[in-house]
Amino acid sequence: MGHFSSMFNGLARSFSLKKRRNCTGNGKYDGREAVEAMAKEAKKNDLILRSSGTVNVVGSKNFASLFSRRGEKGVNQDCFIVWEEFGCQEDMIFCGIFDGHGPWGHFVAKKVRESMVSSLLCNWQESLAEASVDPDLDLDSDKKLQRFNIWKDSYLKACAAVDQELEHHPKIDTFYSGTTALTIVRQGEIIFIANVGDSRAVLATTCDDGNLVPVQLTIDFKPNLPQETERIIQCNGRVFCLDDESGVHRLWLPDEESPGLAMSRAFGDYCVKDFGLISVPDVTQRHITSKDQFVVLATDGVWDVVSNQEAVEIVSTTPDRAKAAKCLVQCAVRAWKRKRRGIAVDDISAIVLFFHSNHFCHHIYPVTAPK
Repeated sequence: MGHFSSMFNGLARSFSLKKRRNCTGNGKYDGREAVEAMAKEAKKNDLILRSSGTVNVVGSKNFASLFSRRGEKGVNQDCFIVWEEFGCQEDMIFCGIFDGHGPWGHFVAKKVRESMVSSLLCNWQESLAEASVDPDLDLDSDKKLQRFNIWKDSYLKACAAVDQELEHHPKIDTFYSGTTALTIVRQGEIIFIANVGDSRAVLATTCDDGNLVPVQLTIDFKPNLPQETERIIQCNGRVFCLDDESGVHRLWLPDEESPGLAMSRAFGDYCVKDFGLISVPDVTQRHITSKDQFVVLATDGVWDVVSNQEAVEIVSTTPDRAKAAKCLVQCAVRAWKRKRRGIAVDDISAIVLFFHSNHFCHHIYPVTAPK
């Protein structure tokens, strides 16, 4: 029970934070307000970053580099967040990257970024509290399995709540707009990955021969994946490529050449939610060993032109780890211009989370975007 006891102590700390402000009118505890109070406190202590830069906290095993570059299609619809000591837990960090699309995509991405964090944390706290009082649950029997089930359940509930909230948002039109969401939580030596869409997480690990190799942790949820196509067709949606986009499979309405989504899972996009598009996350876990060096989270703007192996090599050969994400993004931009001439460069964003920090400062600072 040792690890779960420490989590409960952390929960007690988070529940006590701003306690007076976190009660509803009838005196009941309001989890969402508590999370907002935690986020405000974390931001004040430089534990949250929502823009290009780095997160590096004294004593943490983590070091994160973030960078985003606007493409040639208009406003940057990518956004991200890193929250060290997630939920007042010293051994946890949350990373999320969101790729919006459609006329309101940038608004949807930012809204999901904020809603996902708070909803996930609320659901995780509730699931953990329920597990602690469940007489049929033996936390000592299989801690790893119980921990994974708690996170998976929390993610499923959070994503459902976020998508429902979006549908009824009074100021954001999500009928033809949406966003992907790729997030991870590192808790001790385990990372939990939840993916909705076609952004990708790639782990860099060391082989026995000393070489660094990539391990893809997520599935790119494209409409032409067999299980995705089957679901879409069963819902009367259609999957096909346009004549001038050979190999780019898109999701379409039954009787219209619209909206042409290049992914099969996303938040928003309610025009096709009845025709096969879902916002259900694929949730997995990975135990971090001493051989695992870092994980890259990036939007499809990277992976469309950079291979997993190339991404690992770019990051690992960047002398200054603070500039790892920026270097990866800049390499992707050059690859776009070389490999996709005549096609507008996409928004390109990346987070690199290093597992073994050798830095001893506590600072977040901005990185200037290339002109």
